[in-house]
Amino acid sequence: MQKNRQKIVVMGLGYIGLPTASMLATKGHEVVGVDINEEAVNTINSGRIHIVEPDLDILVRSAVNSGNLRASLVPEEADTFIIAVPTPFKNGEQAHLKIPDVSYVDAATRAIAPFLREGSLIILESTSPVGTTEAIGEIVKQLRPDLAQHPGTNNHSPQVFIAHCPERVLPGHIIRELVDNDRIIGGINKASAEKARDLYNTFCNGTIFLTDSKTAEMSKLVENSFRDVNIAFANELSLISDRVGVNVWDVIELANRHPRVNILNPGPGVGGHCIAVDPWFVVSAAPEEARLIRTAREVNDHKPHWVMNKIKAKAERFKEPVIGCLGLSFKANIDDLRESPAMEITRGLISSGVGRVMACEPNVCNGSAGMELHELSQVLREADILVVLVDHDEFKTIDKELLKEKVVIDTRGVWR
Repeated sequence: MQKNRQKIVVMGLGYIGLPTASMLATKGHEVVGVDINEEAVNTINSGRIHIVEPDLDILVRSAVNSGNLRASLVPEEADTFIIAVPTPFKNGEQAHLKIPDVSYVDAATRAIAPFLREGSLIILESTSPVGTTEAIGEIVKQLRPDLAQHPGTNNHSPQVFIAHCPERVLPGHIIRELVDNDRIIGGINKASAEKARDLYNTFCNGTIFLTDSKTAEMSKLVENSFRDVNIAFANELSLISDRVGVNVWDVIELANRHPRVNILNPGPGVGGHCIAVDPWFVVSAAPEEARLIRTAREVNDHKPHWVMNKIKAKAERFKEPVIGCLGLSFKANIDDLRESPAMEITRGLISSGVGRVMACEPNVCNGSAGMELHELSQVLREADILVVLVDHDEFKTIDKELLKEKVVIDTRGVWR
């Protein structure tokens, strides 16, 4: 048995919670993964997975077969509780801001509160607005006054330890990056950060940096805001290049020959739960100051509408156009549809009635996307207009001879 074996409850078994729970289980910890989706719970307990991620199926099967991982609909008493639940937007917008919704974090905290004991560690992995980790502490203090610090105790010796360790993995490479990436751990105090570090050291090969919880929260938001701003520059370049009649990929390739220039490639927008969401957390916290970050978000949010207008303009050439949309996920070679601009574009085309829309997404089962999916061969055969929305490997190898009679709109530069 592992020397420092813990019992760990992981709240949320999605793209972050399930890999984390499985990794901890394979390192010898007893892990209970909790999710409200009964089908997902049953799937995991059978040693299978309900999401697509390379090598995750092997990791989960190993963890379940070892007896160290099981899934449940409800939490139970443990040494450590990891919260890995969604942090979406609230319904509606206030003053043109998208306001973060931390109700899932709140609910997870309230769910584990009855099972806390003296010395328990709570780790928030969900990307969250600044101050969320401290808010967890306030909820615990309210629900479990028996675990509040005793009068006169040292501030570095809390009854419950609380820290934020933001996930920073790339879909499609989650298992490798979970182990190899550097991690930031921010505690509500030094003791909390150190206790969380000891757990992550059991599976993380990257360097672990300790700080306070607010700095850790802000650091994660800044990472994704940086990416968003740079993508917005590339997307804006694509609009300008189209207006002046030059090929944006040629422009970027030549500009990047400068030793201090590294422009990213444009696309149909920005998707995923992180880059398309987290910058708004910064803007909502400091709306007057976050002018560049807000503008970048607006540029990237506008790009799908620009792509739709380009497609509709081409469709006017045909009496009954057939439009093939290649790719629905938010990035290449994964099944994740969260905040996907390709999904937004495809749904927008369908609802507009511009023509017959045929969607092809090789990484998603038919029915999972909320629309009919078609085989690539059928789309290539029947479509008048082909729109590359995601640069999946399957699309890169298409015979160019099949494209000669088609109108092609390539938002990813796959066929340039």
